[in-house]
Amino acid sequence: MAQDKYTAVWVSHTSIGDFISCPRAYYLKHIYRTPKTGHKIKLMSPPLALGQAVHEVIESLSVLPVDQRFKVSLIERLHKVWEKVKGKKGGFISDESEISYRSRAEAMLRRVMENPGPVGKQAIKIKMDLPFFWLSPEDNIILCGKIDWLEYLSETDSVRIVDFKTSRNEESPESLQLPIYHLLVHNCQKRPVDGMSYWYLERSDTLTERPLPNLEKAHAHILEIAKKIKVARKLNVLKCPHGGCRACRPFEAILQGEAELVGVDEYKSDIYVLDKSLEGQKKDSVVL
Repeated sequence: MAQDKYTAVWVSHTSIGDFISCPRAYYLKHIYRTPKTGHKIKLMSPPLALGQAVHEVIESLSVLPVDQRFKVSLIERLHKVWEKVKGKKGGFISDESEISYRSRAEAMLRRVMENPGPVGKQAIKIKMDLPFFWLSPEDNIILCGKIDWLEYLSETDSVRIVDFKTSRNEESPESLQLPIYHLLVHNCQKRPVDGMSYWYLERSDTLTERPLPNLEKAHAHILEIAKKIKVARKLNVLKCPHGGCRACRPFEAILQGEAELVGVDEYKSDIYVLDKSLEGQKKDSVVL
């Protein structure tokens, strides 16, 4: 089959994870478009807003020379970025909730300023807005994804993959994120990958090293899942195996009119917040 990126099935760490969790959730998040606008739908929540803002601030540093990265305070940069997720746009229903999450974001960025680690060293920037490569030209499947940070190791002319974590949860050892990132970096730039790490920004000043996944095994495993996604799309069998689960129910609620449209993001996705999630915030912020 001729390579055609416009008809290819594109997969990423997020879409693969959604498909594994629930094919219906995968459909609603990555294929479905709202009839009125023709846009995809996105469900915003405070944890997602927090992660989005912190990642955007740090990512903006990778294009700057090392000696320019901290001339402007990261807290000041956050203030500008936070406008995108302010109020209901970030799923916040109360000032107290938003202040709490914003304070967490500020603390993470202060940690980076005080302990820059890889952010204070040379970095490699892949010259693609969205890095991608042909996972299987024969099957017309593309693997894509953005890498948080590529630290340049000048002694060996190699790179280290760094993924910033804003969640309080530990990443599962079974996560496909690092195997996918290893494949992307290996195929989208010329330097060898010499290490991989997580940086848990809320609790650690240093990186958590992870073993390098085997490229051949990673490629075979990811391709196997990607082929299942392609078949499911072709046969239109993207249904929830449980008749409704925690992965797809929130998006079904959007279709049922039970969510509030609060804006459109830079990728032209309609942003919604769920009334139930907002009620949960109300309960969380009650002072007794």
